[in-house]
Amino acid sequence: MDFHSLHLPAPVLQGIDAIGFTTCTPIQEKTLPLALAGKDVAGQAQTGTGKTAAFLITIFARLLKRRRHRGEGSHDEGGHEEQNPGNAPRALIIAPTRELVVQILHDAEGLGAFTGLSMHAVYGGVDYQKQREILRDGCDILVGTPGRLIDYFKQHVYTLRNVEVLVIDEADRMFDMGFIADLRYMLRRLPPYNKRQSMLFSATLSFDVMELAYEHMNDPVKVSISPEQLTAENVEHMLYHVGKREKLPLLLGLLQREQPTRTMIFINTKREGEWLARRLADNGHNARILSGDVDQRVRLKLVHDFKSGALPILVATDVASRGLHIEAVSHVINYDLPQDPEDYVHRVGRTARAGASGKAISLACEEYVMALEPIEHFTGFKIPFAHVEDDMLVKPVPPSHDPRRHVPRPTAHAPAGPDRRRARNGRGGRSAGAPAGR
Repeated sequence: MDFHSLHLPAPVLQGIDAIGFTTCTPIQEKTLPLALAGKDVAGQAQTGTGKTAAFLITIFARLLKRRRHRGEGSHDEGGHEEQNPGNAPRALIIAPTRELVVQILHDAEGLGAFTGLSMHAVYGGVDYQKQREILRDGCDILVGTPGRLIDYFKQHVYTLRNVEVLVIDEADRMFDMGFIADLRYMLRRLPPYNKRQSMLFSATLSFDVMELAYEHMNDPVKVSISPEQLTAENVEHMLYHVGKREKLPLLLGLLQREQPTRTMIFINTKREGEWLARRLADNGHNARILSGDVDQRVRLKLVHDFKSGALPILVATDVASRGLHIEAVSHVINYDLPQDPEDYVHRVGRTARAGASGKAISLACEEYVMALEPIEHFTGFKIPFAHVEDDMLVKPVPPSHDPRRHVPRPTAHAPAGPDRRRARNGRGGRSAGAPAGR
């Protein structure tokens, strides 16, 4: 489907052309006709599928059809004047992470460059008072994380009474990160669901996600992509069965053999990620870790350096990496198999974007191999495996910081639910039969 066939306002088409978009992605093709007709949509789509453009185009088109300036009144269907103070946004986008909020704002500024609509983002980790003052000046489109949005709302910095369009992005991660109470707080203070348009996007439309949709949306239309579309067609998947103590030698060998240009390496715990980033540095690789407790300014600098190519390797946890939109990632390496099948989709979705090709390489050790079957069941295909040849193992140099050559202690297999999240954060116990770190 061509964007020009959707009868979009001219300023929106200008932005689409300037960005270089020509045809719709599968999620855009299914979502846009419904959303542009005013329907509420619950869409299944992970990062990198084009979902952000789908909801931004919908927002721009809707707001431009009923153009009004901040601080001016408009008229309802009965001709009565409605007040629209400067601090009453007309569209609200709620996302779970700071990086995702920043990326959405960046995309909105690009696609909406010719619309004349103003946009602002609020999120933690940056100057609180500065964000507050900018928000008080008002905007048409507000993007934010739940916590910071609630803070400013309770201080009466802005009002929600004029919101015409609501977007909830990565709804599944709202549940995972414990934001659902904050999200519901915001939703209950919006205009009634039949007085606004709502869109929700999630990697999977689970029972919890759909319950949220039916509770706060107006008869949402469910839009799903087929299982074979969960991962990009241009991703080459590869699996190696390897012992835990051979994972680092194999990783070094893969980096030597593959010569990747931009690599994301995923681990399951912050503790192991810190260890791995140090060991990669010991062996001559420029690598840094992106975890949930890294200072916001440092996080933004890491992401900027990775995008620019100054940092070729980014070691990341799942929560910290959600929402990152980075082009030209040549390789994704699952140093640890994810314990949640959905996270496999999110991880490999970092590569092969916008028609490019990429590789997703997974290392299955005795600690996490039990996660393989659920991953293959969820994605609907068997991951091709390859044998580890002796010449692929590169002996690591001794660690520069610790002569004991510390090896991370294995953590317990994490069950579903809250206990799984605790294990991800590095507080799980030792796996039965697995050796402890020295």
